[in-house]
Amino acid sequence: MNDSPEKDEPTPEADGSGEYASDQYAEQYPLESDDPVRVGDFWLDARLTATRAGMAFTAHEDDGDSVMVVLLSQGAAADHAARARFSGEINAMHIDTVVARGGQGQDDGRLGVRFRSEDDDFAVADHQALAPWVALAFDGSKLAVQEAERVLHAVDLALVPPLGESRGPDYRLHWSEDTAHGTTRLWPLPWPGRKDRAGWVSLLVSWLLMLLVAAVAILLAILVFQNQPPVSPPPPIPTQGSGSGAPQESGSGEPSSASPQPGDGQSRSDEPSMQQPSGDESGPGDPSPNERL
Repeated sequence: MNDSPEKDEPTPEADGSGEYASDQYAEQYPLESDDPVRVGDFWLDARLTATRAGMAFTAHEDDGDSVMVVLLSQGAAADHAARARFSGEINAMHIDTVVARGGQGQDDGRLGVRFRSEDDDFAVADHQALAPWVALAFDGSKLAVQEAERVLHAVDLALVPPLGESRGPDYRLHWSEDTAHGTTRLWPLPWPGRKDRAGWVSLLVSWLLMLLVAAVAILLAILVFQNQPPVSPPPPIPTQGSGSGAPQESGSGEPSSASPQPGDGQSRSDEPSMQQPSGDESGPGDPSPNERL
């Protein structure tokens, strides 16, 4: 008796049900510390595959379905020919396969309508250009991952056969060793130590805390400075017309001889005085008052 399935009978691998169904799904690997948190509008979830030209991730948009994001490496993103090959592969795909695309040199071609600009994000003049990337529809299968590998190998020319007989040293792209992730940008910034962007609740709480701290600081400043003792003004500076007895200076800068000098003693008693002595007070040499007046 032959137990093998008939020719027209579906196998477990074909219908997706059975003990071999798990082999159809792509293996996913956790993100590493140097992996970007977000590419464009898509938050990265796990790794899928990588080549010298770039890496593929599973990702999702805010309240969106899972997609596969292909990001070029730093070396490939810096090479104009590599960017052109990547753009050509994306433009050759079906429009329903490409969910979004972005990065340097990805806003032209047949699928330029899928380009998402990131010019509204914060950037300074010396920032590097963003690395090219594309978000493809992802069903979790190995075929989708193989399609990402095909695109990346088309960029690094790893599967392109030589045109003639191989002689001499092997050919190698000048950027093949620069496999770090291409430049990405995350704005607004996440909280320190977190890998996701802060939500509106966190932003509201942070603003309320900031206002509370500012109000407490203003209240403390008022309480500290309102009980300060009053400070008396400094004594007035004596002037020539203040009558303080200071010697007056002549035009030549020297004290006038008509002014009494310090240490000269009492003034002469025989000088006439305009003041009327009171009672029996009279000084020597003073005229006696006329009783008939």
